[in-house]
Amino acid sequence: MARSILGHNLDSIQPDGSILPAPGEEPRADEPGHVAYTLGEYYRATGETTLKGYDLIDLTARCVTAQMFTEPATENGLAYAALGLLCFGPSKERNPVWERLVEETQVRIDKQLLHRSDHDNHWQAFNVAKAVARYSFGLSKKDETSRLIERMVDRINQTSSTGFFDDSTEGLGGNFNLYGVMTFVFTRSALQLHANSGVRDRKLPTLRTYAEKYLKMMPDLVRQDGLGWAFGRAAGAYGQMHCISLVLQGLRDGWILEDQKPKYFDLLRRLFVFFYQTYLDQEHGFVDLRDEERTAYSSHTTRMANFDAARYLCQWARLAKAVQVPVPTGAPKPPEGNRTVGRFVIFDKSNRKEQGLFLYRDAESGLHAQIPLISSGTTLTSDSLPFPHCPGVFDWPNNVYAPIMLPELTFNVGGVEQVTLPAFYGKNCVTGLGLRNSFYFRYEQPELINTKEEILKGLGTVKVQWNFAGPKISAEFTYTVKQQVELTKFRYVLAIAAPHSKYHVGSAIALGAEGHRCTVQKDDFQGVWQDTEVVTNDPTYRTNYGKIHYLQHLVRDHPLVMRPGQSYRLVVNFEPDIVHTEN
Repeated sequence: MARSILGHNLDSIQPDGSILPAPGEEPRADEPGHVAYTLGEYYRATGETTLKGYDLIDLTARCVTAQMFTEPATENGLAYAALGLLCFGPSKERNPVWERLVEETQVRIDKQLLHRSDHDNHWQAFNVAKAVARYSFGLSKKDETSRLIERMVDRINQTSSTGFFDDSTEGLGGNFNLYGVMTFVFTRSALQLHANSGVRDRKLPTLRTYAEKYLKMMPDLVRQDGLGWAFGRAAGAYGQMHCISLVLQGLRDGWILEDQKPKYFDLLRRLFVFFYQTYLDQEHGFVDLRDEERTAYSSHTTRMANFDAARYLCQWARLAKAVQVPVPTGAPKPPEGNRTVGRFVIFDKSNRKEQGLFLYRDAESGLHAQIPLISSGTTLTSDSLPFPHCPGVFDWPNNVYAPIMLPELTFNVGGVEQVTLPAFYGKNCVTGLGLRNSFYFRYEQPELINTKEEILKGLGTVKVQWNFAGPKISAEFTYTVKQQVELTKFRYVLAIAAPHSKYHVGSAIALGAEGHRCTVQKDDFQGVWQDTEVVTNDPTYRTNYGKIHYLQHLVRDHPLVMRPGQSYRLVVNFEPDIVHTEN
């Protein structure tokens, strides 16, 4: 598969080492580095230096050169390029790519790898990779790798009470997303290339302490049809690839206990089949991220995703040999995942805020929801809002914002419009069993928060409760204000989408003809359902997995004076008509 993907993309490498973008896309400054690392991993996996008539040594040298002279320097690109170079061997004298580089480029590599900046987010992993490359090539007698990894985990401990990776650099904090998984996968891959294996062995227990937290989430996170990480920015194809890599690395390093291995092998199989059938054009053999029906995280280019997928496939091939995935014999055992589960994973719990992820799976219907209560970082999109993320059933538009399944209240506060959402943080997060084996997840916001993630002191409070009973879901939002205030607008949105007509797994869950079967049980805001908005032909409304066809808006567009001492409730029930797609 990696050969096929590379075969379709090597011609995009230009004579100067820059990468020709896919039609209709813009190139990224770090793409040459991604390509160099992919070619290096392909060489490590196969030992081959040519492919489809292309000289891979020459192509890697061009990409490394292009990346080193990119202005301004992109640290992620430098890190990828340095690891790509290291894949061909740590000794400069015996590294075929290093030999192809002109002296000016060799000097430039020394200078670029020396530059350090301090990062609080996933960019710290790129500093680690640069330190690994600099020491391993003998460009420095001092090895900074250990110190940088320690600094990275110190920052994790400062921003998360439970040791999860916060990708925020400013504001409220708590942007717990897929980049946490990527950071550990990338750092572990960099350590594998370290010339001093002793450093790797010393730092692995540190990495394990934190990476294991994500590994333990996987059995409850991965859907029966193989869908992996489905919320926050950069999910989609990478939501499969990073999770597969983490599980394979965990198996290789012995982080998964023997009695747990069958469960994780089953997870791997499902994650991979979903990735293969959802994102690979099997007829031509390349990764397809964007078309008329679906899109991807806005800054992930098609070229980058293709080269990253080829790199991961090479790494998976090597890891699979190391972990010896068992070949199933006899009748297949039913997967362990077939039980109904409701679980809250705490990402951070402090007196300032509580954040986490509620996971719910209904064994009978296949409904599997991920409700993230997290910051959305610097850009507000629907991806990270706290509603049941369940592609095919409860969908949301990618890269844009809409208050999906959440009440958006706009207040006039001293002549300034404040748009609030019951999102980003909570207090007193509680989960438990309700009546008749139902699950509930509730939290409150003692102070309302606006869409810029600024807490509005003294305005009001909201209590939120989600209830799950089989495939039935209900959500209750109870608002009280601390002073008389004018609500200028109320809005609540549902998105109705379909899985991709061509790229989907055979057992993917989808909405049937009867849709969400949504009923508003109580609405003190007296919203009115607007005419259904048809967005089938609007390219703005696509998901990672398929096309959004309809938006349904519940709106109150004239003022309501809210008074203290009175509760204002919105209760919405869903009983989605869940079907399974055919191949």
